[in-house]
Amino acid sequence: MATLRDAREPELNSGILPGNVRADDWIMLVLAAGSVGLLGFMVLSPPARDVGLVIFYVDCGICSIFLLEFLWRWRKRRWAKKFLVRNWYELFAMIPVAHPAMLAHKFVSVVLLLVRIGRAADRALGEQFTYRLVDKLSEPIVKAIKKPITIAVLDEVVKVLETGNYPENLAKSLGANKDELRTIIAEKIAADPQLGKLKRLPFHDEIVRTVVDTSFRVLLEVLVDPRIDDFFSAVVRDNREQIRQAVQLGLNEVDDDEKEQSLPVRTQHSAALEYDRLHPKSRL
Repeated sequence: MATLRDAREPELNSGILPGNVRADDWIMLVLAAGSVGLLGFMVLSPPARDVGLVIFYVDCGICSIFLLEFLWRWRKRRWAKKFLVRNWYELFAMIPVAHPAMLAHKFVSVVLLLVRIGRAADRALGEQFTYRLVDKLSEPIVKAIKKPITIAVLDEVVKVLETGNYPENLAKSLGANKDELRTIIAEKIAADPQLGKLKRLPFHDEIVRTVVDTSFRVLLEVLVDPRIDDFFSAVVRDNREQIRQAVQLGLNEVDDDEKEQSLPVRTQHSAALEYDRLHPKSRL
């Protein structure tokens, strides 16, 4: 993304407030304020459909004027890509969204309303005002919203995970592939240098098959037991709460042994670090 160091070219629109006023500055400022007012009126106080269509047609006319003016300014910059990088948000402000059908999409309308407010600010304070403001505030804004967004996304992911039933699905998968798994286990036992010697025993194949079938049967009965559902639910729930608390403490970004003491158990990251410290050769 371009930085302010790249934005040293003289402004084509210096705004109204600095005092370098031309007639077209006033016209574009009035149109920018009008576009904000029209969309704001549609969002805050939706009118009847007939009135809404009239507002939409007026909004289309204003957006067309801004599109032509945008192309004119871009031409003055000799179609430089830097101009688009710096003024990309104006393209969204040219979308005519003041239509009754958009009332069902409040979020989109509000976002585009904010973009239009930024364009109006450019008309009042200079064409690079919003760019400078966003460049100055983007990092603090990202830091401010990153943590709550992470927690919100985490909660949604956990809700999705909780819609599954992992023990029963695992039991179904094991039951459906029992023959293949029995064959694999028998092959591994035969290939094992120690257990492979059991082939010399009488009834070796029957013993292996009986042991495998018994193990499968017990495992399947354990997986379909309702108490296992409670166990898996508790695992997911406890991990969700610990991850949420760790994110709130910022442990997903920096290591802090003191803060980690407040967690129910240590994090997996800390466990991995301790293992690497105690077993340095295992990393080679």
